[in-house]
Amino acid sequence: MLDVHIPAPEILDWGLIDYELAVKKQLDLVEEVSANEIHAGYIIFCTHPPVVTTGRQTQPSDVFAWKGPIIEVSRGGRATYHGPSQLVIYPILNLKKPRKNRSSQEIRGFIREFEQTIVDALKIYDIQASGKTPQKTEGALAETAETGVWVGSQKIASLGIAVKKWVTYHGAAINLDHDPEAFQGLNPCGFKPTTMISLETLTGKKIDREIFAKQLSELLVQRL
Repeated sequence: MLDVHIPAPEILDWGLIDYELAVKKQLDLVEEVSANEIHAGYIIFCTHPPVVTTGRQTQPSDVFAWKGPIIEVSRGGRATYHGPSQLVIYPILNLKKPRKNRSSQEIRGFIREFEQTIVDALKIYDIQASGKTPQKTEGALAETAETGVWVGSQKIASLGIAVKKWVTYHGAAINLDHDPEAFQGLNPCGFKPTTMISLETLTGKKIDREIFAKQLSELLVQRL
């Protein structure tokens, strides 16, 4: 494990923002971070109007009755939903720089740390979760499909990362609020809609978005 001191990334709050505009702004920041070797990068929080995005592993059966906009994106993973009930996090970080928990150009290590940070944030609410970065199990021919953060057999956060010029973009969507309309008409990440669960459902109370984002941002700065 490396012990490398680096500046903390800047936290940005984009609020409610159209998904395609958010992608454009991310790509602009990717170029900025890539061109500036001393830049610590950004961690962005935002929320999107309802939209389904399809990643590189999307299957034809993933979207079957969704009536809203569908956008093809460059991240990994399959089809998933974004909407106002979620908190979305986009880390724009240069993986060419070693971090205290991983070496340079280590994509899997970055995803593991990202997942674990969400797991740690959920512990504040007495929720025991686990990150499931793609990995091969002994004797298996393929990697597991259960990416993201899970609470038992239900999924509370989806992750899909892209890397350009060794700078990360796209990120994670955490289901904060219960929304019965979310995930309808698709199999998010290849699973049934009932697989998805929210922090509100698990705790039985409404979650203060600003407080959760502050708690998570403090953890992200420490780990990423």
